[in-house]
Amino acid sequence: MAKVLLATVKVNRQRHPGDIAKSRLAGSGIFLTRMKLAIYRVGLVVLFIAVLFPPAVPSVQHEMKRAALSTDSPLQSKAQKQNQTQAPEQRQEQDGQMVIRFIRDPDPAPEFAVKGIDGSTVNLAGARGKVVLLNFWATWCGPCRMEVPDLVELQRKYQDGLQVIGLVIDDADEDAVRKFAKRYSINYPVAMATDEMRFQFGGVPALPTSFIIDAEGRVVQKHIGLRDPELYEMEVRALLGLPISARVETFEDTGEIFLKHADRASELPGVDMTRLTPAQKTVALHRMNEDTCTCGCQYTLAQCRIYDSACRVSKERTTKIVAECANGAPTPNQNTPNQNAVPAQAAPPAAQP
Repeated sequence: MAKVLLATVKVNRQRHPGDIAKSRLAGSGIFLTRMKLAIYRVGLVVLFIAVLFPPAVPSVQHEMKRAALSTDSPLQSKAQKQNQTQAPEQRQEQDGQMVIRFIRDPDPAPEFAVKGIDGSTVNLAGARGKVVLLNFWATWCGPCRMEVPDLVELQRKYQDGLQVIGLVIDDADEDAVRKFAKRYSINYPVAMATDEMRFQFGGVPALPTSFIIDAEGRVVQKHIGLRDPELYEMEVRALLGLPISARVETFEDTGEIFLKHADRASELPGVDMTRLTPAQKTVALHRMNEDTCTCGCQYTLAQCRIYDSACRVSKERTTKIVAECANGAPTPNQNTPNQNAVPAQAAPPAAQP
């Protein structure tokens, strides 16, 4: 019996080298197949998590916000891109320090009182003593929806000194707004804005548009379009007297915040006055602040250029005024009303806060 076993062992040890190679190859094939199955299963799990929990990938949301902030982004309307260059908001110094800017002599914010979507009264008087971020938005506006979580976080973080207020415009479905607020856990007052409120704040040319109001109830900055939440937080902290890693500068409102101050502007969007002498430029600006634009906005030509620099009517008229002033044409009587003015249609005159 021992001899038989020994013979068997010797036979097994003397197998053909080709058989051994085939055996090893088969084993490695099984191993690779199992590895592929494991990788496939891991891939399925990762895909499932990505689909089920999209907010868990912050880089995607960050890139979307960067795209919306870009002047080449399709998320921004033409009016947003044009107005984004008007109001001086922030800049980066060569040393890397951020600079934020507030109005030098700010105007009081227009008072209002409207019914909130929860039935309570929404007004500025109730927030006196706090910094207010007044946000005009709509549920259908993509950039508006993107910044809501940032506003919610800002309100939560600075609830003792900040009051965010959301004013919905161009959105008549209050029930849809209420559902939206619940879905996004909005923790600040939301109300449906009236057209009068919209024009009291100098017009809202694009969404979102936010006004920064200091603790004394004065409008110190206006932001058109989606903004980096870091800018909002920096401004809030500066107005609350908290430490910030930025320098604060001031500027004069020349119509960027309130259109009534368009008469302070020495330059207007899309109006080339470089060939005019200082005296001719003064005359031209005076006429642009006296003549009414006939596009139906009922603003002056200067106000219309600031409010909507894409307006062809004000563009052609201001170009003609520049040419007339350059050629020494007499200035029309400033007390003579514009005979071509069209009564207001869609928009009432801008209220003077």
